[in-house]
Amino acid sequence: MAKRFKRNNNRNQREKPLHRVNFFIRVQEVRLVGDNMEEISEVAGRKVEAGIFKTRDVHEWAEKMGLDLVEISPKADPPVCRIIDYKKFLYQKKKKEKELKAKTAKTVIKEIRFGPNTDKHDFDFKLKHAIAFLEDGNKVKAFVQFRGRSIVFKERGELLLLNFIKELEEIASAESLPRLEGRRMSVVLQPKKKSKK
Repeated sequence: MAKRFKRNNNRNQREKPLHRVNFFIRVQEVRLVGDNMEEISEVAGRKVEAGIFKTRDVHEWAEKMGLDLVEISPKADPPVCRIIDYKKFLYQKKKKEKELKAKTAKTVIKEIRFGPNTDKHDFDFKLKHAIAFLEDGNKVKAFVQFRGRSIVFKERGELLLLNFIKELEEIASAESLPRLEGRRMSVVLQPKKKSKK
């Protein structure tokens, strides 16, 4: 019996472009916008301002300028287009997205867990960790986990967290007072400023 080979259709499938470009824009009219209207006017031989034009005329102008007609907003009626260098447009768009991504600081929340009967030594040890996290610009979520019958000591847990906030008041501020959610009482602290030691 002969083996059947699966046909690989992936080679025939191309990635769908992000925008319709040039002759893939098949509507009768388009709304032309952009900041190069003076150059378009020179090519058109008349004053051209942002507005609605026959698609074939706009194609012609783009061709004469050696640029692309790019559909920016396909859902508008008529679709909004610009005459630009498409490759340059994609490059600048990617660059802007990259810059925005770099500017958006990623907020990291570090967790510190206490028990309602945490002793002084353990408290100080965890406090040092919290200071290090806050100095690195991270938020700190401190919580007291109540297990079994220890839920009766919720006042102890609240005092512990309030003391924790007080110890860190110079470098951090609490987003809210300690809150009890189920068997866990927590508070989130954020750094006041990024300090370097």
